[in-house]
Amino acid sequence: MFSNLIIRNSRRSRRENGLFFSSLVISIVAFYIILSLSRQDVMIFLAEMESDAVNQLLMMIPVFYGMTLGILFFLIYFACKYQLERRRKEFGIYLMMGMRRSRLFAMLLAEDLLSSILALVIGLPVAVLLSELISLVTAKLVGMGIIGHRFTFSLPAVGFTIAGVLVIKLASFLILSSKISRQEIGDLLVYSSGKGKKQKQAFVYGICAVSGSMMLAAAYTMAIKGITWQAAGRLLLTMLLGLAGTILLFYGMRAVIALLVKAGKANRQLHVFTFRQIQENVIRQSTPMAISSLLILAALCCFGAGLGIAGTRQQGEHVLDYTFYNYSADNARELLPDLQTVLKENGLENQFSELFEMRIGQVPFTEDSDPVFQMDAVMESLRGFAQSEERDILLNNLSMEGNPELICLSDYNRLLEAAGKPALTLEENEAAVYQDSDSASASGMAALLNKILSDDPEVMLDGNAVNLTAEVQSVDLVTDRSITLLFALILPDEQFFRYTNGNYEVYINGIMSQEAVSGGSLMNAISDLNARLDAAGLQNMGIEYESYLQNMGRQLFYMVAASYITIYLAIIFLVAANTIMGVQFLMDQQKTGRRYQTLVRLGAAYQDLCVSARRQISWFMGLPVFVAAVSSFFGVKSLYAGLLSPLGQRTQGEMLMISAAMIFVLCAVEYIYMTVIKRSSDRYLLTLMQPQREE
Repeated sequence: MFSNLIIRNSRRSRRENGLFFSSLVISIVAFYIILSLSRQDVMIFLAEMESDAVNQLLMMIPVFYGMTLGILFFLIYFACKYQLERRRKEFGIYLMMGMRRSRLFAMLLAEDLLSSILALVIGLPVAVLLSELISLVTAKLVGMGIIGHRFTFSLPAVGFTIAGVLVIKLASFLILSSKISRQEIGDLLVYSSGKGKKQKQAFVYGICAVSGSMMLAAAYTMAIKGITWQAAGRLLLTMLLGLAGTILLFYGMRAVIALLVKAGKANRQLHVFTFRQIQENVIRQSTPMAISSLLILAALCCFGAGLGIAGTRQQGEHVLDYTFYNYSADNARELLPDLQTVLKENGLENQFSELFEMRIGQVPFTEDSDPVFQMDAVMESLRGFAQSEERDILLNNLSMEGNPELICLSDYNRLLEAAGKPALTLEENEAAVYQDSDSASASGMAALLNKILSDDPEVMLDGNAVNLTAEVQSVDLVTDRSITLLFALILPDEQFFRYTNGNYEVYINGIMSQEAVSGGSLMNAISDLNARLDAAGLQNMGIEYESYLQNMGRQLFYMVAASYITIYLAIIFLVAANTIMGVQFLMDQQKTGRRYQTLVRLGAAYQDLCVSARRQISWFMGLPVFVAAVSSFFGVKSLYAGLLSPLGQRTQGEMLMISAAMIFVLCAVEYIYMTVIKRSSDRYLLTLMQPQREE
C-alpha cells in the first residue's frame, strides 16, 4: 500500500512537472558528455599531438563540473520548492489521517529518489549513445574513419554524474522537507497566497527603464568598439553596466506594461486582468527575470561564438605530409642523403613518393647600418591607396622588413608541382613575394600587394635592383604552420645562393606514397608511420620531424575547446534559465489561484482562462528572451573582438552569420520551452474549474 502510494505520487509529479524532469535528464546527459571527454576518440587523438594543451583543458573540467553543480543546485531547489508548495494541502491531509511526520519524510524521500533514479536510467544511456555519435562524427571529420573508432564507456564519468545529481537532489530535498515537516497541520491546510509588493510612482519605473537602457547602450558601445578588452578595469566596467542595466530595465518595465494596458482594446476577453497579472509579475519578479535573461544571454553568446569560431577555422590546403629538419647539423646539405639512408636501412623508403628540399635563408648580417632590403616604390604605392585597416597593417609590417627571408625558386616549384599548380618563372633580376597562407587568405593584404605587383615595382636587395613580379605566393612551405612568414622573397636559384652566401636552413618535405595510405585513412597511416619513424632512431641522428597530424591536432584542439565547452555551458545556462522562469511563473500562478477561481465563479470559460495565462507566459518569458537575443549580437561581436587575432577578425562576417543562425535556433528552443510551460499552466487551470468550498 505504502509503496504503491510512493510510485503513484512519483508518477504524478513527473507528469505534472515534465519540464523539470526533462531539464534534469538534459543536465545528466551534459554531465556525462563533459566528464567522459578524455575517453572520446578525438581527445585520445589530440593527446598524442597536443598533450600539454589537452591536459590543461582536462584540468578545467572539474571547475566546470563544480560550477554546474552550484547552478543546478539552485535550479533543483526552486523546482522542488514548487512541487512541495503545490502539495501542501495533501501533506496536511496525510498528517490528519494519522501519518507520522517521519513516515511522511520517508515517503517524500522515496518519491524523490525514485524520480532521480528514473532520470539517471533515461539520461545515462542517452548520454553514452550521444557521446558515441559525437565521437563517430568527429572521427569522420578528422579523417580517422569509422574503422578507427572504438566504443568507450567511462565508468568514472558515470560515477561522478550519479554522485553529483544525487548529492544536489538530496541537499535540496533535506532543506525543503525540513521546512515542511516543521509546519503545523493547520498551516499546511491554509491556502497560501502571494504577497504583493508596494507599488511606487510611475515616474520611478520610467526613470529606471530609461537608465537601464542607457547603461545597456553604453555597454554595447564599449563591447563592439573593442574598448572592453583594452584593460581589466574596462572589462569589469562593461560587465557591471550590462548587469545593472539589465536589472534596471526589467525593474522599470512596469511603465511599458502600463502603457500597453491603456493602449489595448478593452473589449478583449480578460484583457485588463491579463495585463494586470503581467504587470504584477514583472514588478514582483523583475530580478529573477533579469538573471534569467543574463543566463540566456550567456548561453547564446557561448553557443554562437563557439560554433562561429569552430565553424570558420581554416585547416589550410593539405599538400605535405611530413617535414624533416636538423637544426644542430653543421652541413645542412647532408640532411637529405642522411634521411634517405636511415629510411632505406629500416625499410621505409617505399613510404614516401617524394622527398625534396625546401631551402630558406637570409642575406648575411653585416655591420653596415643600411637596411639590406629597401622597397620605397612599394611603400609609396601603398600610401596612395585609400585609408583602410588592411593598408595600415601592411604598411606597418613592410616597414619592419629590413632583411626578409629568401626562398629558393626550384624548391618552391617542386612544392607547386606537388600541389598541382603551375610552376613559377623568374628572370635573373626578378623576385616573387611570398606570404604564409593565413596572412594571404584571412585578409585583404594580398589583394593590395597584387595591385602593386602588377606594375613590377623595383626594390633594392643588398644594393642590387630587383623587380617584384607575379602574384603573391602562399602555399605552405613546411607542415609546421607555427613557422609563418608574413613577407618573404622567392629568388631564382643562382641569385638565392649568391645572396645567402651558402648560409641557409634546409627542410625536407615528404609526401606519402599510395602504398603507405592504402587500406586505411590518412590519419591512421600517418600515426602508424610516426611509430615506425620513432623506432628507426631518427632522433639519435638529431633529425626531427613534423607531420600533418600536428597541424591537424592544433586546429582540432581549437575546435574542441571552442565547441565542446561552449555548447556544454550553453546547455547548462539554458536549462537553468528556462527552468527558473517556468517554475517561478507556475508558483506565482498557484499563489494567485483564488483570482482564477473568482473568475470561474463569475462565469469565465476555461478557454478564456487558458488564453489569458498563455499571454502572461509569452510576456513573462518572452521579455527576457528578447532582451537576451538583442544583447547576444553585441556580446558575440565583443567576444570576437577579444578572442580572435587581428587576422582572424577578418572573417568576422562569416562567423557572425553562423552565430546568427545558432542564436535563431536557440530562440526556437526557447519557444518550445514556452509551449511546455503553457501546457502545464493549462493543466493547472483545469483543476480550478470546479468551485471548491474553502473553510
